[in-house]
Amino acid sequence: MFLSLSLYIHITSLYNSNIMINVLEYLENTMKTINDPNKAAFTGSNDEALSFSSLYEICRSCGSYFAKQNTAKQPIAVFMQKSPAMIAAFFGVVSGGNYYIPLDSEMPAFRIRMILDVVKPSFIICDEATSAIVSGWKSDNVAGSDAYCDSIILYEKIIDHPVDEDALQKIRRNAIDTDPIYVVFTSGSTGIPKGVVATHRSVIDYIENLSKVLKVTENTIFGNQSPLYLDACLKEVYTTLKFGSSAYLIPQSLFMFPVKLIEYINEKKINTICWVASALSLVAGLGALKASKPETLHTIAFGSEVFPVKHYNLWRETLPETRFIHLYGPTEATGMSCFYETTRTYGPDESIPIGHPFPNTEIILIDENGQVPETGQPGEICIRGTCLSPGYFADPEKTSNTFIQNPLSKYPDLIYKTGDLGRRGENDELYYISRKDHQIKHMGHRIELAEIEWVANGCDGIGLACAVFDNEKSRIFLFYVTASDSDKISKSEVRAYLKKNLPRYMLPHNVYELDELPQTPGGKLDRVKLLKEYCI
Repeated sequence: MFLSLSLYIHITSLYNSNIMINVLEYLENTMKTINDPNKAAFTGSNDEALSFSSLYEICRSCGSYFAKQNTAKQPIAVFMQKSPAMIAAFFGVVSGGNYYIPLDSEMPAFRIRMILDVVKPSFIICDEATSAIVSGWKSDNVAGSDAYCDSIILYEKIIDHPVDEDALQKIRRNAIDTDPIYVVFTSGSTGIPKGVVATHRSVIDYIENLSKVLKVTENTIFGNQSPLYLDACLKEVYTTLKFGSSAYLIPQSLFMFPVKLIEYINEKKINTICWVASALSLVAGLGALKASKPETLHTIAFGSEVFPVKHYNLWRETLPETRFIHLYGPTEATGMSCFYETTRTYGPDESIPIGHPFPNTEIILIDENGQVPETGQPGEICIRGTCLSPGYFADPEKTSNTFIQNPLSKYPDLIYKTGDLGRRGENDELYYISRKDHQIKHMGHRIELAEIEWVANGCDGIGLACAVFDNEKSRIFLFYVTASDSDKISKSEVRAYLKKNLPRYMLPHNVYELDELPQTPGGKLDRVKLLKEYCI
């Protein structure tokens, strides 16, 4: 049966319209407009570079390989070392009409196996190093390792596969913008990772909005901090494709040596960074900005955690001409949902707003009674819009518990309950308060751990502080690192400062000075590790 000519023309015109359906259009459009296709798109820790032209060809070759395997719309795991090749594998999976599950060699083996058990991917793309890791599971008699090994395909073996133009075009004709693009696994409250699904449409909306806020151009040079298995890397990866800019994957080891990190930024002429707040705090808190200045930075975006005002002010005073942008948003809403560009330093009693939502996104505050609280009063931050994830992979129960009917609407209208508390200021600007699960009940009082940290971070001599609560023993603990050797502060001095500035019921049971605060792979403070290893 054949299409009529008029219907064929109509379908073709839709396919060639300016409405983006697939994220690969970013790369395809850039290949048509970029002055130098051999420009490095992504550069890794060993200065291995991947050009736009190479990325384009690898993407098409890998897509053709998967098209031949008849795996369309199936999950494919990408288990590789953090590198430009890992990014190329992502888009090769997408080109084949599938969605990728990003894994990383830095992730604990047990967690990787839990994710694989949940997803049951058609294939696991590995490099030589990660392939050896999977093979090691077999020799260790790990359950399910035979299936893991049978699913392995080596990245190096598929990047030169012959391109099948007809197969790639057929895949694209059958694609829609609500198809999944990836599943990112975040920590689950039960200990089992939960997989957040993202679609082409949600990613496209995010990148279109974010790139305008960051003012990305072809001259933007990103310095990536986050692992590639987290959605935080979307900021650098997809905007680079859209504008033909460049991104460096900064070696994780440099974040333990802030002065060398700044030297790296200047050497590579990195001008834009989008980091978790604790990464910026470590640089400021350990005195690196006094020793060296990141001369090339003109845009700094921060989020994922509260940025202590003391550390923010140090950055701003060091780089007064640089744009500072506060971002807020959960993985379940495809990255960031709110932004606020700061224009000044802040006093010790102030907090930095998270501002206003991106276009086509609405933020609703809902209190414990299911109503919108008055200005200044707390409520749970809830999000609606096309940015929302379809839900959690293979977990409809968890999905229905957090993606719920909007209690303020009478028609079907889903919102995502973030578990974050926020409030609105006098100018309708949003302010983040804390996580609901960081709100504790201690000595009959409701306490925000963030408030204890906020006070502690204001103490001269403290580089960075973190408060945790042992629920079983009903005790608060505070951990800190000193700002620098010259500003050495003793635990007794810290206790005296806290006693002066906190009510008695908020005082920590014990205070610990550490050489460094542990971090999660994403760069956030690892509160779970602190609780397990020190709170005894």
